[in-house]
Amino acid sequence: MRLAFWRADSVTSAEEKPAVERVVSKPAPAAYAPAAGSIAGDLDLPALGQALLRRKRWIIVPTLLAALVSIAAVNLVTPRYKSEARILIDGRENIFLRPNGERTEERNALDPEAVTSQVQLLLSRDLAREIIKKNKLAELPEFDPVLRGMSPLKSLLALFGIGRDPFSLTPEERVLDAYFDRYTAYAVDKSRVIVIEFQSRDPELAARVANSIADGYLVLQQNARQEQAKAASQWLAGEIDNLRKKVADAESRVEDFRSKSSLFIGTNNTTLSNQQMGELNTQLNNARALKSDAESKARMIREMLQSGKPIEASEVLNSELMRRLSEQRVTLRAQLAEQSSTLLDNHPRIKELKAQLAVLDAQIRDEAGKISRSLENDARIAAGRVDGLSASLDQMKKQATSTNGQDVQLRALEREAKAQRDLLESYLAKYREANTRENIDAAPADGRIISRASVSNAPAYPKKLPIVLIATLATLLLSAGTIVTGELLRMTTPRLMPRTEGATASTRPVVRAPVTAVAESNITTPDHAPSTGQISSSEVRYPKPTPSADLSEIEQLAGILQSAGEAGRKVTVLGTASGESTAVTALTLARLLARDARVVLVDLSTASLTSPAISDATAPGLAELMSGEASFSQVITRDRQSRAHLVGPGRPGSDRTLLQSPRLTLAIDALLRVYDHVLLDAGLASDLPAELLTARARAVVVPDASMAADARTLMCDQLKAAGFSDVTMLSKPQSPSGTVDPGPRVVAA
Repeated sequence: MRLAFWRADSVTSAEEKPAVERVVSKPAPAAYAPAAGSIAGDLDLPALGQALLRRKRWIIVPTLLAALVSIAAVNLVTPRYKSEARILIDGRENIFLRPNGERTEERNALDPEAVTSQVQLLLSRDLAREIIKKNKLAELPEFDPVLRGMSPLKSLLALFGIGRDPFSLTPEERVLDAYFDRYTAYAVDKSRVIVIEFQSRDPELAARVANSIADGYLVLQQNARQEQAKAASQWLAGEIDNLRKKVADAESRVEDFRSKSSLFIGTNNTTLSNQQMGELNTQLNNARALKSDAESKARMIREMLQSGKPIEASEVLNSELMRRLSEQRVTLRAQLAEQSSTLLDNHPRIKELKAQLAVLDAQIRDEAGKISRSLENDARIAAGRVDGLSASLDQMKKQATSTNGQDVQLRALEREAKAQRDLLESYLAKYREANTRENIDAAPADGRIISRASVSNAPAYPKKLPIVLIATLATLLLSAGTIVTGELLRMTTPRLMPRTEGATASTRPVVRAPVTAVAESNITTPDHAPSTGQISSSEVRYPKPTPSADLSEIEQLAGILQSAGEAGRKVTVLGTASGESTAVTALTLARLLARDARVVLVDLSTASLTSPAISDATAPGLAELMSGEASFSQVITRDRQSRAHLVGPGRPGSDRTLLQSPRLTLAIDALLRVYDHVLLDAGLASDLPAELLTARARAVVVPDASMAADARTLMCDQLKAAGFSDVTMLSKPQSPSGTVDPGPRVVAA
């Protein structure tokens, strides 16, 4: 955005920039008093500390009162004494009392859920009633508030429904409420130990009740085990009676079916038919063996007779007749041999011996033939027996085939009878075990007492020191927090200090000129702008501040912007003079506005005011924000001499073409959402888009001192035509001596 009448050589030179730094770093006499409170978003810690010191009695007095009241209260409360007993849950079941099938098994360790279940058993109302009855707690006023009488205050509270009316409860409910109010049971972390705690005004009663709870818990578990065994034995007795009837019926069906089917059992648990078949088969095999043996012997003897060989068969040799004949033959052969030694073959004695020997041989052969025929007869007898046994075996096989189906049915009936018999025997064994466990007087419980409760001499309630400390610290923090909250609310409300008669020139308040037209006699035109520094505008004329004529032109401008509301939120500072004048004017205006509002000064000029006296010169700026190298929190810096925030154009050497990005407009809109006033130091605005500077903005022009009045009027008209909502032309450039004292430095919270 370049205007034709702007001076092209108005860029700040290297020689002028040190002068700018001297101007902005040098405080001048202040025309405004410091604001009474911090602006919204800032936190003044020294101011909060001073406020706490000023109102310290509002902290000390309530704290002391709370300490005294708490001390008196804890001394008036009736103390309670606490005793505790400890139980270890370890599943103490005797291995000899387990069922036979479980004696060799290892029981699993109890899990945390089982221990928690035992805690709930300790908190049961049934156990509580037993303990109350055993220790006669219902007769003590501590456990029944009705016995000690009702106070008028509690009666009144109960009447309005605030408190609980004891008369609306039964005596048992009142005693149970008091009992559970004083009784606590819990499991120790990462263990199977349960702690029983009981509180009472009487320490001996507390110990006695705690031990009674532990003993009652063990008795309750033993009774539960005995009841379980009793219920099991009763159930098993009924089942056993039914099973006995079922077993008798099953066995009778087996015997009836066996008698009807003739499936009687013989030796070796086999049926008679199977046993007979086995015997017939054995006899048949023996008969076949005899037949084969006899046939073989007869055939062998017959072959010996036919071949003329000596008969040496065992059956022949074992015959008595054959042995005598053989002996006679041996004797005759011996005589023949003896006689042959002295007699010739034709001798009658030799012939006689030979004839006798031939007769003996014929007798031996006849006897062998008889034995062979006898063996053949035995073979024929054995063959007949084989045929008979084979016929009997075939008949038995046919009979067995017809009885196979009946045998299958019989086995099914026997299996059913056996199953019923086995079940009856197992139930009888369990019944005997359950009956034995029911009659045991000392059945083991799941836990055992490892620490009995003892009488305590130190009260457990109330805890005097913690109660007093908590009440005292709470009152201290509450009173200090109330004061700090009120101070923060006061500090975050923008307001001006009222002017007093004795106010000096350094503490004069801001006078905000109304943006309204006044009488024609009080209107100043640009043609007759006074040299004392009145503000002129192309559309609106502002009255000369009669009661505050000692205010400078820039101070009046700050007051006008503060009273302009939404129209004064975005201000573009333009210049036709040197860059030093425009930069000084923008910074001075920002510091003045920052006293009562949130202000940010965005430096868009080519001659940046960034210096160590104002902010960090190496901090990133708009160029880094547009390129994505920095965020809003990094580009916003703090003015070191005021509460104003500063945003530079970028680090030295950054690319100014990034300021042409449409994202810059979005960044300015984001700043408008956060700050009350956004000042744009546009300088000559030679390379900036017009929409960025003119959109919903008013212009403040810093003219050159030598600029003519008609040129100023023309420039205002041109700026209005460019899109500014209002244009304010200063009468003269801001001089370094016109800067204001920003007051002491305040660190942002």
